[in-house]
Amino acid sequence: VQLQASGGGLVAAGGSLRLSCAASGRTFSNNGVGWFRQAPGKEREFVVAINWNGGSTTYADSVKGRFTISRDRTRNTVVLQMESPKPEDTAVYYCAVARRSTVAKLPSEYQYWGKGTQVTVSS
Repeated sequence: VQLQASGGGLVAAGGSLRLSCAASGRTFSNNGVGWFRQAPGKEREFVVAINWNGGSTTYADSVKGRFTISRDRTRNTVVLQMESPKPEDTAVYYCAVARRSTVAKLPSEYQYWGKGTQVTVSS
C-alpha cells in the first residue's frame, strides 16, 4: 500500500484546511486509519483515528472540537478537516493505515505510513 497525504500548506489561525489521504496498491477499506503529526524538535504524536466503517473515531484532546476525520471507503480516501487551526498545530501531518479494523492511537499499531504533508499555521 502506498499512501499519499495532500492538502497541506500555509493557513492563517482561525481559518480552515482540508487534508486528504489516498491509497494505491490495495484497499484499506477494512482497516482503521489515523493521522499523526510531528513538529520540529518534537516526537510524532497522535492526532485522530477512525475505524474501518467510520462509525468510531477518537481525537487527541488538543484537536477535539476543531478537527474532524471522515472516510470514503468507495474512494479509498480519508479526510481530515481542520477548523480554527492554531499556530501550535504547525507540523508535518502523516496518515497511516492500522493493522486492525478498530481505532488505534499508538504508532506501533499502524503498518503503512504516508510521506506526510506540511501544515503551517500563521498567527
